[in-house]
Amino acid sequence: MPKLVRPADAVSAADQKLVGSDRVLAVLAELARHPDGIGLEEMARAVASPKPTAHRALASLRRAGFATQNGHGRYVLGDEFLRLAFAHHEARPDHVRVTPILQALCDRYGETVHYAVLEGTSVVYRSKLDPPAGAVRLTSVVGGRNPAHCTGVGKVLLAHALPDETAVRVWVGDRTLEQPTERSIGTVEELHAALERIRALGYAIDDQENERGVNCIAVPAYLTSPTVPSGAISISGLTYRTPLDKLVSDLPAIRAIVAGENLA
Repeated sequence: MPKLVRPADAVSAADQKLVGSDRVLAVLAELARHPDGIGLEEMARAVASPKPTAHRALASLRRAGFATQNGHGRYVLGDEFLRLAFAHHEARPDHVRVTPILQALCDRYGETVHYAVLEGTSVVYRSKLDPPAGAVRLTSVVGGRNPAHCTGVGKVLLAHALPDETAVRVWVGDRTLEQPTERSIGTVEELHAALERIRALGYAIDDQENERGVNCIAVPAYLTSPTVPSGAISISGLTYRTPLDKLVSDLPAIRAIVAGENLA
């Protein structure tokens, strides 16, 4: 007599498939954290899975070209994954439109420039351009995140997204605002006051709030809408070399470049 499949059994089977796909994604994400490669035992520990399970996930990724093994037998991201990721990034409309702007700012100031968007409580860097020589390279990376309330790009975007103190309180909720340095904003009241100033001025600064010795100026970027910023653009540099008052005094030129002027 055929075995009857109870609803609970069917759910369990579906859950197992979901867990399997989630495990592959977890392994893929872990691979991205190890550019020099990771061994099977390390991977199993990192994703909290038995070695056979981690090995099956790696095998699936290898078949798709998303993972491979280097000469030392350690697993790394595969070229096919990198090709797809770079092709997608390069074809993004905002990236295509912002690249000439970042290049013009980088050439003018000889400092690192960023384009970032707001995601929840963080900013995510969509594009970054370093000067070819001379400047100290910053630790930010494309795809990297920082707390929105202590970055220039984040505060610019929060000023548009959080129009009053009630909205700020809802956004902060019951969490404690992270303070990477002693200059970082730490309370709802401080953040609300800062956003009020940014709305009045039309730009934001980061005066060593995210990283000691580094400051920046940020302005909104309207790449896809004339009224709603698609993201924000910042110029970041070491405080001793590019002080904030120099950047603020040059704000009209910065705004003109971000608006697409002076790019010929």
